[in-house]
Amino acid sequence: MDELLIDFKTESSDLIHQMMEILETVETDHSQQSSLERYGQFADRIMGGAKSLLMAIDTGHDFITMISNYTELCKAVGYQASQIEDNNEFLNIVIALLLDGTEVLEQLVETVGTSKSLTIQEVVTETFLERLKWVSKQFDQTVRTSVAVDKDAKKKLNQDQINALLKQLGL
Repeated sequence: MDELLIDFKTESSDLIHQMMEILETVETDHSQQSSLERYGQFADRIMGGAKSLLMAIDTGHDFITMISNYTELCKAVGYQASQIEDNNEFLNIVIALLLDGTEVLEQLVETVGTSKSLTIQEVVTETFLERLKWVSKQFDQTVRTSVAVDKDAKKKLNQDQINALLKQLGL
């Protein structure tokens, strides 16, 4: 396996492990909810790594692009979840969605550089997609989807953008 792929896979696996720890902590202690912003930052690092990798490798572009697009969804939901106020039931739903989503991301990253062929349809269920769309609709328009503080960053990932990412993923 190419050294760049090994580095990407190793770093992404480490970040996914940290993302899971954050989710498990917040799941049992809602007062730690602000750490979901770190979850989003870790997802952003994986997404950035995937995009950088695309410029440096000769093969596997579709699969790395799929990881990048999928991670963008995780990032946006993570940032949005860090801003949920006074709604523990909704926070529990979003954490469950992120736990499932992060497990899917882990499967995708584990496949990098192997001879296994994995499609997004094999790891993303229709139930997950329905929950993702429902959760996205619940966020207020003022909820930001990144750490940026400019006026455009405050716009939520709207349903059209989610649909576009899902289409790019082949879902």
